[in-house]
Amino acid sequence: MAGEIAQLVGGAVQARLQGQVADQVKRRISAWNDPRAKLDRRYRRSSRVLTFWLIVLAILAVVGTLALVGVLATAPGVVAAIGLAGTGVLAVRTKSKMRAIDTARQHLAEAPVRTPLPARSSAARQPMERLEEAEDTLRELLRQLDSAALTSIPADSVAQARATGAEAAGAIRAVSHQLQAVERARDTAPPLDRGPLVDGVHRLRAQLDEGVDGYCGLVAAAGRTLAESTASNPRQLLGEATDHLAGLASALRELSRWTRPEAP
Repeated sequence: MAGEIAQLVGGAVQARLQGQVADQVKRRISAWNDPRAKLDRRYRRSSRVLTFWLIVLAILAVVGTLALVGVLATAPGVVAAIGLAGTGVLAVRTKSKMRAIDTARQHLAEAPVRTPLPARSSAARQPMERLEEAEDTLRELLRQLDSAALTSIPADSVAQARATGAEAAGAIRAVSHQLQAVERARDTAPPLDRGPLVDGVHRLRAQLDEGVDGYCGLVAAAGRTLAESTASNPRQLLGEATDHLAGLASALRELSRWTRPEAP
């Protein structure tokens, strides 16, 4: 019996560790493929190449100077002069490439800071995965809606939707943290005291699902707004969804205050 229990516990621990490793691998792959990370790698490579050309230029300059003062023969001086010209062109081109990469980095939006997902055994895991995917989608939709070349949506409407989305995501994550804390309390409480905690987990999960559904509603409205950007009044869809999500975020914050345990 004890051996079976130890085997079950060991299997659960191993599954959890495997899930954590899989999450870390996924995040590292995502970070490697991030556009900003790619530009950073290109910039560092170009910087190393420029450093190499500058070293070559310094060596050729020394050789040319020694040839001019008569320390070296004329032939090495001529070769150094030709090398200076060619290496100078390559250095200028590399510097121009670095400047172009730096400009692209400035125009690229800051990479979002990823909040670690809950454990796979947590009831908050699935809603937070949905939220993370919805955030990525909304970020891309709002980027396109904010482009004057693509749509005629007012910039203030897009900015309001972006700010409301960020505020709502923060409120949803606060509920997720509460849910995980209640789960830990449930798992450590005596069996007879777990009933209210189980009910609390179910209630918080329902609130979490409602919040993520509301966020996804804003994503859907942004998608319809982009699809109907040539219609007579496309901003109405985005405005209504933004107002609804703002109200939902406010309600989640209030619930979070009421359900937060008082400090002793």
